[in-house]
Amino acid sequence: MTHWNFAPELIACLLVVTGVAYWQRERLRAMPTYAMLAVFGFLYISPFCALGSALFTVRIVHDVILATLLAPLIVAAFRAEETEIPGTLAVWTAVHGLTFWLWHAPLLYESAMNSDGIFWIMQISIVATAAIWWIKVIRSPAPAATTALLATMVAMGALGALLTFAHRAYFAPHWLTTQSWGLSPMEDQQIAGIIMWAPASLVYLIAALSILYRSLGSRAPA
Repeated sequence: MTHWNFAPELIACLLVVTGVAYWQRERLRAMPTYAMLAVFGFLYISPFCALGSALFTVRIVHDVILATLLAPLIVAAFRAEETEIPGTLAVWTAVHGLTFWLWHAPLLYESAMNSDGIFWIMQISIVATAAIWWIKVIRSPAPAATTALLATMVAMGALGALLTFAHRAYFAPHWLTTQSWGLSPMEDQQIAGIIMWAPASLVYLIAALSILYRSLGSRAPA
């Protein structure tokens, strides 16, 4: 609980974003903006950030929050759903899913954990592709949006299953950091996989069902 991250560049980034939000306050949606700043602080300034360096499980939760909470909050705060983005929903579904998968491949993940620059490329690319994907989902007809959400759910579930049933611990940055928390590296990886497989996938399923429910409600006779 003592490991708060007050890195000058991080605080400067938060102040710049807060300043832009204040300057554009007439255009921004207030509640998503406050929530976006709160989530950013939780992920990168609070001790949760340091815990992600110790446990792969926490890092997975961190990255799932990027894709399923921070990215849509950014979209909502800046009214980005009004923006026309080149490319089809299918293309961006593939791009976002592939981006998430690649950054959790052992080699790229280890590179990100060992380099601040690569780490921030990882974070920005996950958030950016997720935000664009959410814009595409919001702007698409219900059948296409539902299909994209279910496809992403399957992709996240498949990654979770792969981590859960792996025969060894793949992520070297956590081989020596999990014991203090009563976990072996393998157990840490398996818990992370289960989180990806079930709760993370559930977010996309709930979103898909919500869109279907709304579309059916809008077609109901008056």
